[in-house]
Amino acid sequence: MGKSYAKMDEKLILFIALYFVAAEGQTFHFGQCPTPPVQADFKLEKYLGKWYEIEKLPAHFEKGVCIQAEYSLGGNGTIKVLNQELLPDGKWSKIEGEAIQFDLQVPAKLGVSFNSFMPYAPYWVLSTDYDDYSLVYSCTNVLWVFYFDFAWILSRDRQLPQKTIDQLKTHLTTYNIKIDYMKSTIQSGCPDNA
Repeated sequence: MGKSYAKMDEKLILFIALYFVAAEGQTFHFGQCPTPPVQADFKLEKYLGKWYEIEKLPAHFEKGVCIQAEYSLGGNGTIKVLNQELLPDGKWSKIEGEAIQFDLQVPAKLGVSFNSFMPYAPYWVLSTDYDDYSLVYSCTNVLWVFYFDFAWILSRDRQLPQKTIDQLKTHLTTYNIKIDYMKSTIQSGCPDNA
């Protein structure tokens, strides 16, 4: 009986691995999530406002260009999240969600959810100067066998100096976060009325 459960576990792990491989552009790795340090003395009120996506690890849920996020205070200590992207058909796609700070002792470790049926996903602010750039990381372990992760380089403007981008990528690699599949987000020719 033990062998049949082991075979079933192997098949489940293989199925999950293949699912993530099939997910367009999703990055997954064997092992456990890296645990990089987050921004010290994170100030949420300074972080609020609009951020533009400059580069990212592939995210299967992002299909467009001109991607941006806006954060504002919500009720009961929550943070409202509004993500927008311009789709290939020329229409704006918008999704609203909610972020929370799990532990006020580590305020840069947030969780974000866009569906009341889904658990909060990690949203860790690794580094920000609040005025120009933010480096965000999210990672989820699957059965402690492999993990999938996301990383975003954000800016208050639609462009960010290449030197800053390179420094933020170095920050990721310092903590064993693989950046081989990072790609730029198109932010040129974007309408301002999103």
